[in-house]
Amino acid sequence: MRLTDHQLVALFTELLGDDRVLAFASLNSHLHDRIVQSLTPDSLPPACVIYPQTIDELSKVIALAYVQRLRVLPCGNATKLDWGGLVSRADVLVSTSRINQIVEHCVGDLTVKVLAGVNYQDLQAVLGKEGQFWAIDPPYGADATIGGILATGSAGSLRHRYNGVRDMCLGIEFVRSDGEVVKAGGRVVKNVAGYDLMKLLTGSYGTLGIVSSITFRLYPLPEFTQIVVATGAAEAIAQLQQKISTSVLTPTACDVLSASVIAKLDLGESIGLAVQFSSLKISVLEQGDRLAVIAKELNLKVQIIDAVADFWRSLENLLWQNELRHASSSTNHPVVCKLGILPSATVSIMQQCQQIFSQQSYFLQIHAGSGLGVLRIENGTSPQIAEQLVQVRRIAEAQSGFLSLLEAPQELKFNHQVLGNVWGYTGNARDLMVKIQQQFDPRGLLSPERLV
Repeated sequence: MRLTDHQLVALFTELLGDDRVLAFASLNSHLHDRIVQSLTPDSLPPACVIYPQTIDELSKVIALAYVQRLRVLPCGNATKLDWGGLVSRADVLVSTSRINQIVEHCVGDLTVKVLAGVNYQDLQAVLGKEGQFWAIDPPYGADATIGGILATGSAGSLRHRYNGVRDMCLGIEFVRSDGEVVKAGGRVVKNVAGYDLMKLLTGSYGTLGIVSSITFRLYPLPEFTQIVVATGAAEAIAQLQQKISTSVLTPTACDVLSASVIAKLDLGESIGLAVQFSSLKISVLEQGDRLAVIAKELNLKVQIIDAVADFWRSLENLLWQNELRHASSSTNHPVVCKLGILPSATVSIMQQCQQIFSQQSYFLQIHAGSGLGVLRIENGTSPQIAEQLVQVRRIAEAQSGFLSLLEAPQELKFNHQVLGNVWGYTGNARDLMVKIQQQFDPRGLLSPERLV
């Protein structure tokens, strides 16, 4: 028989102390709402949120949960707790946000080892003092933890040059579902031991284990950065994208932006391509000039943006709207999807989405090099939203891609007879993931059914 909520709070308070355990009823409204949105509508809320402050405490908490057969929902700062599939039940929530030390920054080796709860912006500030940075630009960076970024596989436009989180992970430590601590990899770039475990944990959404520490490769901060934005006819943008991919230009970011995004950023009224160069100033200026010449030959309008940080901040605010997520009184119920297609189909799907969402406010960004992108639809409670998402998913699947729901009204995720699986996995991907999860967590205690 499951212990009562009061008994669970008492159990973990005895283990860790009063300051490490918060009863669900005492949570602030933002965290309360984020937890509720991550659970199925018929699920009981967790008894409490547990905040271990060391890896040893985290291990003891999970070991106790294992003995008591408690279902655990792991998180960092809960910025992306409601992404993806809904958890069927969670007896307790375990946050790594207080396990937040930078363990070792090897400046000469361009590596850093951090505990999972380290804040993304805090880490970048520390690295910046040594002229280095972690080349990941995830959503909700102001609040996101490093462990949460790895668990969700979050990355942004910089993946064009630097790839994703899993490609920068050199070593990892995590707590298994039974409380045992497991390590893989090392702190040097040439060390490849534990390669598979690092890949598996990245993007696993807390279903295989709870990440406790990570070692990453770093990069030197560039001397100068500039963005070139080309806007105009869709066919010309597609040609420009192709020319860039076959040229000697080396952009650090290359994003195709829907006309709705370009308009909101006051850059025009048509589809656009935002290309960022980061290197020595003379190289950046020369590459920007080359790109401008190519774009103008295609009759595209060219705009140079030197206020790079402002540009990316405005784009992030448009796509993710963090302030609205923190507003408990918000009546906005958007749908945010992760999209994947063949890079060659980027402009085509832009045009098709413009037709599908012609009567709705939407924004679409696709990384031209990888074909991965973000689709935001403002009115997620629209009666036709499920059918529209099915249309986009079919288009993506026809281009060897996918469409996954990240943020959406709870009912849309729960009642997805029309839409199908939240993740949109096809083939044997889901079966393989379930088998891996059963090997790592045979009792199904970590983020239960999140990937189903």
